[in-house]
Formats: sequence, structure tokens, C-alpha cells
Amino acid sequence: QVQLVESGGGLLQPGGSLRLSCAASGNIFSFSAMGWYRQAPGKERELVASITALRNINYADSVKGRFTIGRDSAKNTLYLQMNNLQPEDTANYYCAADTSGTTWDYWGQGTQVTVSS
Repeated sequence: QVQLVESGGGLLQPGGSLRLSCAASGNIFSFSAMGWYRQAPGKERELVASITALRNINYADSVKGRFTIGRDSAKNTLYLQMNNLQPEDTANYYCAADTSGTTWDYWGQGTQVTVSS
């Protein structure tokens, strides 16, 4: 059983930055992949960024050039650095892990990011 705990969300003005963290109970480098999803009210959940065990990284077009996904082996933590945040980035952000190589089988509880002037 893997536990994922997100932190780092908050309320900020447009143009600001935040770093989200996802602390995992297992060795994240043994996972097939990890990722960040987000879901805004009334919208479907969308994949924001993902990183595989071989360090293949993908971003949603809407966040390319502004968000950076990364991992810290010493802390067993996944990060999402978010810069130049805009109101359309407002959402609940979830950390996910694919430990089987077939599906996102573990999820965190989410952390809220609100961007508003």
C-alpha cells in the first residue's frame, strides 16, 4: 500500500509562484511513473505533468514553460514548481502514482491552489 500526501497549496495573486510537494510512503524511484493532476469546479480532472522511472517527462500544453516536475530521492518526494500562475490554474491538485505500469493506482487527497486578484 502506498500513501501519498500533498502539501504546498494556497491562495495567491496572478503571476505568483508555488511549489507543491507529494511525500510518498514507498520508494518513488521504483514506481513506473508519478504525476500531478488537477480538477477545477465543473471541469474534468486533467493531467498536468508526469515523470516516468526513465525520467520521461510530459506536460499539459497549458502549463509548458511555467511548471516543472521533479523528484527528490533523499526525501522520497515528488514536486511541482509552478511559476507565473494564472486564475485558470485554480484547481485542486492531486499527486498520483503508477506502481504497476498499467494505471494510476494510488492518489493523494489533494491540495487546493487558488489564483485570484
